Amino acid sequence: MLSMKTANWSMIFILAMLASGCQPKQADLSPGDISILPKPVHIKVNSGLFEITKDTKILVDPEIGSLGEMLSTMLSPSMGFALDVSDGNPVRNSIRLSVNPSLEDLGEEGYRLTADKNRVLIEAPAGAGVFYGMQTLRQLLPAEVFGDAASEDVRWTIPCVEIKDYPRFKWRGMHLDVCRHFMPVEFVKKYIDLIAIQKMNRFHWHLTEDQGWRIDIRRYPKLAEISAWRDETLVGHYNDEPRKFDGQPHGGFYTHEEIREVVAYANGRYVTIVPEIEMPGHSQAALAAYPEISCTGGPFKVSTIWGIRKEVYCAGNEKTFEFLENVLREVLELFPGEYIHVGGDECPKDRWEECQKCQDRIRQEGLQDEHELQSYFIKRMEKFLHDNNRRLIGWDEILEGGLAPNAAVMSWRGEAGGIAAARLGHDVVMAPYSHTYFDYYQADPQKEPLAIGGLLPIDTVYAYDPVPAELDEQQQQHILGVQGQVWTEYIPTPEKVEYMAFPRACALAETAWTPADQKDYETFTAALLQHLKRLDFLNVNYRKL
Repeated sequence: MLSMKTANWSMIFILAMLASGCQPKQADLSPGDISILPKPVHIKVNSGLFEITKDTKILVDPEIGSLGEMLSTMLSPSMGFALDVSDGNPVRNSIRLSVNPSLEDLGEEGYRLTADKNRVLIEAPAGAGVFYGMQTLRQLLPAEVFGDAASEDVRWTIPCVEIKDYPRFKWRGMHLDVCRHFMPVEFVKKYIDLIAIQKMNRFHWHLTEDQGWRIDIRRYPKLAEISAWRDETLVGHYNDEPRKFDGQPHGGFYTHEEIREVVAYANGRYVTIVPEIEMPGHSQAALAAYPEISCTGGPFKVSTIWGIRKEVYCAGNEKTFEFLENVLREVLELFPGEYIHVGGDECPKDRWEECQKCQDRIRQEGLQDEHELQSYFIKRMEKFLHDNNRRLIGWDEILEGGLAPNAAVMSWRGEAGGIAAARLGHDVVMAPYSHTYFDYYQADPQKEPLAIGGLLPIDTVYAYDPVPAELDEQQQQHILGVQGQVWTEYIPTPEKVEYMAFPRACALAETAWTPADQKDYETFTAALLQHLKRLDFLNVNYRKL
């Protein structure tokens, strides 16, 4: 008799064979034989195939004409021919993209995909759903469709299916720290593409840190001239003794034009960028350029080592708030999304305890201590953002001393902060290090590239449920969703970002999209084997299973 473990892996092997092309007759196909990530809510497989040929037409409603052009652009490199795009009613041998308000029960991001031997129809109540239907269509095709070179010996067929699909959560995010190691614009756009393929819709762009400031602020040019550059970078682990450095200057920043380019690129893929401007801690790079808004007056250098630095913005100095509001004014012009992330994490209070201006502020405002001073700081910034029709979100430390009235919380130190915030009626994004920190090792550290520490295998990521059982039904409504984090202290290149993020991000994407009661790790693993073939064609340096 097979052991349970052997039987489970035998099933995965069988499903993988089916996914890789060793399929039964079309009449015998089942939903489990279709490899779509994240798994759709409902799928019915019928007999037969639809085949895309040179004569296939893409028909699109005028208001989403750009999506028709995008679909043609997505398909043409691998197919070796471009499909004509026009408006019109469904005809034989066509792919129809349509906005259908009657499908409002699917929500703003849901869609319905129906394919028979003659045509494919993707319809949704809004453009986002049509876009996600397009991602599903691509995954129904052979994996070669994700390549950038023509594959002449491939038949571009998809099974006849009926799919009804919509996301579990509003916030399905991936984060990228470009401060510890700067990442070029072209890679940022590739990262956004990879997010979008998996129906994730938030890109959290971590832009300022102790080790580098990555956004050009025209009002304060020294942020690009000084704060964006450090003298050298730590080699090896933070805890190694003696510490070694590479002796090479490192840095870079994004211009307004580059940021607008990335924002437009993301918007076209229904990904909203959430920029992060750290405050009041993790600010030594900014203080290296503008030491007058510190507590001590400096001088400072952009940090060359990781960890928490004691130099923070002075909470007792009005010039600090003038500086940050001016910075945010430019940020608001560049990023149209609802949320602005202000960090708020890991702010040591040493300098505030010794600063007369900060102590005067505590006394004047009737605050109890430095924790309430941080709350005062965040509340001021929250009011500024609220007055400018935006919402503040920060790491769960912003709960300390009292939460700003309209703030949302990103809970990283476990779930306790998120639970507390939801009980207070605040929106929450779950991002606990235990399940969503992709800078952690994926397996035995002795056999993996250098990482910050911790251990987070893909099955642990997949097992996570972002809705804590401790919350009642009304409080659960405040859980916006879930997000994966990629901190880059030990991730110096785009290739290593891909290695650390994928395929764990694939597991998180299914957690973010698929109903909890429909998730199954064995089914996911079988589908992932096919999905990794797609990542191969996309030249993604993912970690092999």
